[in-house]
Amino acid sequence: MSRFIESIKVEDREIFLIEYHQKRVNDTFAHFEKECKINLLQIFKDLELDEDGLFKFKITYDLEGNYKEQLIPYAIPEIEDFELVSVEDLDYRFKYEDRKKLNQLKEKSSCEEVIIVVDNWITDTSFSNLIFLKDKKWYTPTTYLLNGVQRQNLLKTNQIEEIQITLDNIKEFTHFQIVNAMNDFDDMFVYPISKIRNLPAEYRYLEI
Repeated sequence: MSRFIESIKVEDREIFLIEYHQKRVNDTFAHFEKECKINLLQIFKDLELDEDGLFKFKITYDLEGNYKEQLIPYAIPEIEDFELVSVEDLDYRFKYEDRKKLNQLKEKSSCEEVIIVVDNWITDTSFSNLIFLKDKKWYTPTTYLLNGVQRQNLLKTNQIEEIQITLDNIKEFTHFQIVNAMNDFDDMFVYPISKIRNLPAEYRYLEI
């Protein structure tokens, strides 16, 4: 049976973007024609957390309503370099616990993190959505693999816009960020586009 995960930001006993996470869980159950039996906010409240700090609140669940919760101290990663990796037939519409295919991409790369390319379209990293800077405005690819909760929030609050980003125009952008539930839109973690070590004009991108 397939299992799914939600990784939710908790900081100083406050839980973030819970409505987006719960909607994703609800949508997952609905897609498989099951009744949702997971209430994320109630599971969090039952923990009775009394400790400040930054945590990843991780819920692993199945479609029968069984779940396991973990509260893990979290530090925002600073990534040394990125590599464009071209793949085919990668489906991550749902947040599956099984990340074998995504992990294999990283294992085959010479860089710390990969940026996944599908049919010339820029999508996501192995664990996050992406946003790119151009002319003082931030954009996110229309061609995501997973419509992450932070991505949805930034679009809804008009902090970013959707745009088509491909191997042909990626060098028009000067900087980029990784965004997900744990990694906010944060000026402290902005990468120059040169952190992508195999930009198309310089090197052939890695094909898997």
